[in-house]
Amino acid sequence: MKHKILLNGVGRIGKAILKQLLDNSDFEIVAINEINPYIKNIVYSINYDSTYGNLDDKFKVIDNNFIKNSFTKIKILNYKSLFEIDLKDIDFIIDASGVKHDNDKLEKLDVKAIFLTHANQNAHKNIILGVNEQELDIKIHKVISTSSCNATALLPALKIIHDKKEIVCGDITTIHPLLNHQRVLDGNFVGSATRDVDYNFEFGRSATQNIIPNNTTTIKACSYVMTEINHDLISSSSLRVPTDTVGAINVCLFTKENTSKEEIINIFEEFEENQKHPIVLNNYEPLVSSDFKKEKFTTIIDHRYTDVKNKKMIKLLVWYDNEWGYASKTIEILKYYINKKRVS
Repeated sequence: MKHKILLNGVGRIGKAILKQLLDNSDFEIVAINEINPYIKNIVYSINYDSTYGNLDDKFKVIDNNFIKNSFTKIKILNYKSLFEIDLKDIDFIIDASGVKHDNDKLEKLDVKAIFLTHANQNAHKNIILGVNEQELDIKIHKVISTSSCNATALLPALKIIHDKKEIVCGDITTIHPLLNHQRVLDGNFVGSATRDVDYNFEFGRSATQNIIPNNTTTIKACSYVMTEINHDLISSSSLRVPTDTVGAINVCLFTKENTSKEEIINIFEEFEENQKHPIVLNNYEPLVSSDFKKEKFTTIIDHRYTDVKNKKMIKLLVWYDNEWGYASKTIEILKYYINKKRVS
């Protein structure tokens, strides 16, 4: 029996989740709620994608408020609020809207669980695979955050090192592709209610012509999952670059215990060999960002740049697909929840 899903929002992450679930026989997307009132434009944006390519089996509009391809029929809703929707026959909600909802209201919705595709301190649980999925308690955790793309990539690597060597302090810089809230050409400053940004002058500058420095909430998102990984331990910043997808994180860590480059590589190789989910991938090839597009492994350690200085300073470069890869982890967490419920 298929698990029935309401997908709230089909922006970049929502579309990546939708396309991956289309190939999964365990799930059925019953409805999509999208604030865009133009259903033909919704279908167009699903069918055609400049980053990941176009759908072979394209959707078309039928019966005014449904879209359909050869195998899938989905109802399109246009509610401004998630709480206005009739959730009859819905098992799970995946909220990819980015909207910060009242979590008390979310908890009262008549579904088994709600998965939020953003870090949320007030969620019942923030989950990052490879870090804390075993802490998920399906009896009490109904509003579940699947964290952020950056934290999903970074925290497994930090935990692996922290467990073995104990991080004393460090610094990270995320090199992040451009996002929809940025300007193509210079314009007025940008604010973003869904990202807690009142205004940002730099994001008013052309995203296609500049490397744009910015703050990042990556470490804050990590702290929601592992409290000891926080801004008292690790400083952070971000560079927004003019690429479409795939980010990188430059990591510098100081540890309590001595180590070596060879030992660090061996630690990550051992984790990859024994992991239960597609998280860590060790790379030694001379690759560039586009080579990791659509890669479902989300903590890709590029060991060409792994290094250790004075036995206690560790240098890492981590790649991740910030859209497709992150979306795959949201689905993996949903599957983990269902499997845990099945055996409980």
